[in-house]
Amino acid sequence: MTGDMPAAGVPRPRIAVFAGPTATILNTPDLVTSNKARARHGLPLRPGRFDALRPQRLAAPATLYVEAFSAHPLEQDAAGLYAPPDGWLDADGTFHAERPPGDAKPVHVVELDPADGLYPLPYMARQADGSAWEETSAAPYADPAGARQTFHPDARRLYEEIERFGLADHGGPVELRSVADFEFFRAAPSGGYTSGPASERLGRDFFVYYPYHLQTEPSLAHLALATNHVQEVLGSGEFTGAQWLEGSPTVDETLYWLGLLVDTKVPLVGHAAQRRHQSLSADGDRNVVDGVKFIASGVALDERGEDRVGACVVVDELVYSARDVTKVDARPGGYEVTGGHGGVVADLGGYGPPQLTYLPTRRHTHRSEVRLTMLPGTVTGVMGSLGGGVTRAEVRTKDADGLVPTAMPHVSITKYSRYAATGTGADDPPVAEEEVEILARIDANLARFPLAGFVCEGMSPFGMADPMKNAALGVAVFAGMPVVRTGRGTTGGMAYRTDPAFVSGNNLTATKARMLLMSALLRFGALPPAADPFDPTPDERAATEKAVAQYQSLFDTH
Repeated sequence: MTGDMPAAGVPRPRIAVFAGPTATILNTPDLVTSNKARARHGLPLRPGRFDALRPQRLAAPATLYVEAFSAHPLEQDAAGLYAPPDGWLDADGTFHAERPPGDAKPVHVVELDPADGLYPLPYMARQADGSAWEETSAAPYADPAGARQTFHPDARRLYEEIERFGLADHGGPVELRSVADFEFFRAAPSGGYTSGPASERLGRDFFVYYPYHLQTEPSLAHLALATNHVQEVLGSGEFTGAQWLEGSPTVDETLYWLGLLVDTKVPLVGHAAQRRHQSLSADGDRNVVDGVKFIASGVALDERGEDRVGACVVVDELVYSARDVTKVDARPGGYEVTGGHGGVVADLGGYGPPQLTYLPTRRHTHRSEVRLTMLPGTVTGVMGSLGGGVTRAEVRTKDADGLVPTAMPHVSITKYSRYAATGTGADDPPVAEEEVEILARIDANLARFPLAGFVCEGMSPFGMADPMKNAALGVAVFAGMPVVRTGRGTTGGMAYRTDPAFVSGNNLTATKARMLLMSALLRFGALPPAADPFDPTPDERAATEKAVAQYQSLFDTH
């Protein structure tokens, strides 16, 4: 990125970097005690020829002698192009400014200083009992108190290591701070501080997937808080763009949500990694650099200087619309466009600056009809039970801080599969009561979540399920819970609208439809419930269809 500095007179970009949950891009391999340390302390050595070198800081200045012509196997071949070395080391290791008689090794003299930054060095630490670290935990399956963390608490160290150890194409450094200024935030971070008076708790304040037995997941309340945080930061008007770092299986969902809710006119991009930072062929570092390049280029802005692209996921030298991408495999290149209609916004792999290849037409960020600044403070929800009746209740969804975490809508995904239905022949009409899982979820929603709904991942692209599941979801609709139908998998077609009481999910995947339905519930509230959700009257059906039409308008445009 050495050639990507802003032109003279152009304000330096200022980028907000948010650390999200379970982010491989912020994860590092286990810190394992090196053989240097094991030999020093008489511990059994690990097999292997070399120690792994880990970025660490010097505690004091040091002078090193580096063997000349050792940076590349053909350096010696071009020795005539080089200046003389700084000196020579004789067979006893004594330094000479002039070449001594006999065999002597040409060397360069390097003065290392702690102010230089990180250096790759053998990892010398051991456990408290003097034994070597073999993995992240002090023992297999240790509880959180006996386990170290591999995730960074925010992206500060990640960006430092990218600049310190990354190489640009022509041998120069990757100078991120020559391109932009950065401020780092912890929206729903992957790593946390667990000691001291302000210590944080795993699963409440930070969210990991490794060590695997300690895996945690953020809740709807955490999503609300993270959304409020991003809105507050970008609403300040102090930033040129934002980067969101999250785990690769879910980064597209969160970015689509943020692109719907956050009212901002600056680019909002997300990054993930299929391989941990510092590991062989780690892909996350390049994704971060490409994101900075994309934001700093200004290519996402229209003639008014406002973002025209919406939330994007920048991975593998491609910029995807967050609405239209999903992860399909755990490898670099493991992302695919969904929906069958565009999706790749820009290509970052060329020789020049980024160029837009596709401009989304869906509403987003400052044009979204469900952005935070447009959402009402209260909406109507539903409470009760299928047996005792459903009533309407006011729900406060927004306050001075933004979304109210406890009011976040609960949207479930149910999936159609053939040969699962029973009782759907001519002599056995569909009976909603047979779908016990859906009915149980409806009653649980009525008891706990006044704003709730369902996404049915049905046939592709039609969105239809079997008659019994359709009947049970119809009960949900007339109990006040909107139901969206989508095609199965990464559908390439539009879900059909065969019943005006159901919302067509357009060409969204089920997971993206869930995000849009959650935001729609925050905008419109629950559907009007019928006195008997199993048998609505014609007037009740008409009132429901009218309310569903508002939802459909959002799904047609977002």
